[in-house]
Amino acid sequence: MDELNPETLLNAYANGYFPMALNKDDPELYWFSPEERGVLPLDTFNIPRGLARAMKKHDYTITVDTTFEEVIRSCGTLTEERDETWINEKIVQLYTALFAAGHAHSIEVWQGGELIGGLYGVSLGGAFFGESMFSKAPDASKIALVRLVEILRAADYQLLDTQYVNDHLKQFGVEAWPKERYMIKLENALKASPNPSTRFSTVSVRSGAASSSSLS
Repeated sequence: MDELNPETLLNAYANGYFPMALNKDDPELYWFSPEERGVLPLDTFNIPRGLARAMKKHDYTITVDTTFEEVIRSCGTLTEERDETWINEKIVQLYTALFAAGHAHSIEVWQGGELIGGLYGVSLGGAFFGESMFSKAPDASKIALVRLVEILRAADYQLLDTQYVNDHLKQFGVEAWPKERYMIKLENALKASPNPSTRFSTVSVRSGAASSSSLS
C-alpha cells in the first residue's frame, strides 16, 4: 500500500474500503472491502435489558473526543482475551491525524479517573465507520456504543458501519449486508444534507457527552 494520508483514507472509505494490518508488528497496511458488510441499523438499534439495567448501576462517566490517541492505543493493546490485533503504529498515527482533521471521533468511559473503555471511528457525511472498541470493566465498551448511537441519531446520521458481524454486536441488532446494498446506502449517506458529520461535536456537547457526565 502506498503511503497514506487523511485525504486518501477518506476517499477509500467513500468507496467502500478500509485499511488494516495483519498484526500489530506488521508495518504494512492492506485494503479490505468485505463482500458482506456489518451494519448496525440506527432506527432498530437494540439495548439489551440487562445492559439497560446495568447502565443505571455503574458509576461510570462518559466523554467524547477527550483522549482519542489513548483510546486507539487501548483498542490495540494485547490482553489475555485478545492475543492479536490489526492496529499497528501506522494505524495509530494515521487515525490520530484524521482525528486532528475532525474526521475521527472517540467515546471514552471512565471510572475514578481511569479510562476503562471506549471506541473510535471515522465520520464522513452521514456515515460513521466504527473501527474498534475496548473494555477493562463490565459493560464499558457497550455503554460507549450506546452513547455513540445516541449522538448519531441526534445528528441524523444514516449509516453505522461495523465492517464485520460478531457475537458482541449481534445483541444490538447488527446485520450482514451484501456489498451492493451497502454501497447504495453509503452513497446516499455521503450525500446527506445538512452534513451530519459537521454536527457530531455540537450534538455531543448538547447531550452532555463531551463533558464529564454521569450515566445515572
